[in-house]
Amino acid sequence: MRNFIYSFHVAVKNLWREKWINILTMLTIAVGLLILGAFILVTVNMDAMLKRWSKDFGLIVYLKENLSPEEEKLLGEYFKEDPDVVEIKYISKELALDELRQTLGSMTSILEGFEENPLPASYELKLKREALSPVRILQKTSQIKQLSGVEDVQYGEKWLSSLNTMTEGMKIVGLLLGTIIFIAISFVTYSTIKILFYRRLDEIDTLKLLGATRRFIRYPFLMEGFFIGTLGGLLGFISLIALYSFVSVKMTDFLPSFSGVITFFPLELYPVIPLAGAVLSLIGSFFAVGKIKY
Repeated sequence: MRNFIYSFHVAVKNLWREKWINILTMLTIAVGLLILGAFILVTVNMDAMLKRWSKDFGLIVYLKENLSPEEEKLLGEYFKEDPDVVEIKYISKELALDELRQTLGSMTSILEGFEENPLPASYELKLKREALSPVRILQKTSQIKQLSGVEDVQYGEKWLSSLNTMTEGMKIVGLLLGTIIFIAISFVTYSTIKILFYRRLDEIDTLKLLGATRRFIRYPFLMEGFFIGTLGGLLGFISLIALYSFVSVKMTDFLPSFSGVITFFPLELYPVIPLAGAVLSLIGSFFAVGKIKY
């Protein structure tokens, strides 16, 4: 306990004595965590928006002409038993024609040349989020096309491919960016602690002459690195909150429909950024004092 109190006192004193290099290190850590936090926040909001958009995605199964009501019902029962299908909607020929007339509006006159309803009956199938991969959709489409009574199956193939590519790309970029920033923070703290150590060699030599152990000499540097990382993480988190508030207000001004759509991290994740700064700085400090021979 006495060693801890001494290390705490020395670390706090040295934070102020070497304030400029420590402030520079804190700012570097804060900027790194701000960039990473902002990217993760954008990724989370984009993923939430994509999930909302994907709720409207589905397959349109066009039925063959002259199917009996029993055959149409059998197809409906088949779709209900499919675990990937979460919602089924039957569109009769008459309903499809009514929807087309509403879509055409004043241009419905172009339909007057048809003696019979040219539109087929269909089923609209909404799929669960986990089933919305291009490969899985292609397999399901091929299976449905082989069913008796099915004329064709359509879906937004290009939209789905773009959605999947965007989601996977953001995850890969986030992983790479996070790895780079984590290494950078550890390296910055590593370099700072090494510099501070060599600037205090006279004090360390005095402590060695007095019989101080390696652990006794190392602890203040480890604690100082911990403090630098924690303060840098707090600064980065506060900056992220300020950036989020500014962007959300500006986006709401320009795009009122985005009001309440953009969200921040949940309350339970608030300590993560300061804690990440503290842990990474502590790791860098640990390697710094461990590599130094004295």
